[in-house]
Amino acid sequence: MKRLFLMFLMVFMIYGFAAMPESPKPIFTPGANAGEFNFDTGVMKGVMRAGGASIGLVPAEYTPNNLALAKTPGLPGLLNYYRVFTTNHRHGDSMRTVPSVAEVTAPDTLKVTWAPAEDRPFVLTATYHWSAPDVLDLETVVEAKAALPEFEMFLSSYLTDRFPITQVYAKQPDGTKAFMSPEPAQGTWQMFPRDADAVKLIKDGRWTYPPSPVDWAIRPEFAAPLLYRRDAETKLAQIVMTRPKDCFAVSTPCSNEGHYSMYLSLFGKTLAVGDVVRARTRMIVAPLDDTQIVAKYDEFMRAFPEDR
Repeated sequence: MKRLFLMFLMVFMIYGFAAMPESPKPIFTPGANAGEFNFDTGVMKGVMRAGGASIGLVPAEYTPNNLALAKTPGLPGLLNYYRVFTTNHRHGDSMRTVPSVAEVTAPDTLKVTWAPAEDRPFVLTATYHWSAPDVLDLETVVEAKAALPEFEMFLSSYLTDRFPITQVYAKQPDGTKAFMSPEPAQGTWQMFPRDADAVKLIKDGRWTYPPSPVDWAIRPEFAAPLLYRRDAETKLAQIVMTRPKDCFAVSTPCSNEGHYSMYLSLFGKTLAVGDVVRARTRMIVAPLDDTQIVAKYDEFMRAFPEDR
């Protein structure tokens, strides 16, 4: 019996350990400063929360061709929370300066939490998850600590001048759907609403408060909350998408305007005390054409159907 046990042990040591799966390689690792994290997926690398600030992914680089998407430390980058609104009211100036706590909950997942305050009567939780080397999923969860009429969380992304023009998936006059570029003749700051009710929220006065009030030019309704910017030389696209029920408008400055930005107006619904709402957002960085981008959006909607 003893000899049999020893034989089993030797076989396990030779073959058993080799068959055990390797632990996932960490994507998020501690950065040089408290609250800061480096990330490296093998396709994307950079810094999340540089200096411990809530400014998203910056710098951020697509490594196959060493192309920087966002590159200026200290300035906002990709997928950062900006303004917060309720009806004709802005809550503070920006979520970027609000203290938050971040923790790595899995090798590919970073969870960030913002506590409530007097002018921010809600808990905001953001979970960033790399579901593929070129795909970052973001779940935004808000728990209301007071009544929040027509609540909006404004999510922003800022790129480099290699990405000068946003393309928005919009409804066309003939009833078709196609990507549309925001030309300067239509206004410097342009917003594509979900429907007529969304326009009422956009124009209720929430964007009139200094600093940096914005008079949005209302453009055609979006066909889906899907938009991207592309580098002309490499054809690399930085794509942002969310579900229609989670987003009442998408927006962008006109072509070649110096912010090189894209925005999602999340939620747009009234919350009672204790209500919890969530939105799903996906960022893809890949050299895709328009047809492929729409197909990726369809994949996203199958992964996160609106009844969940």
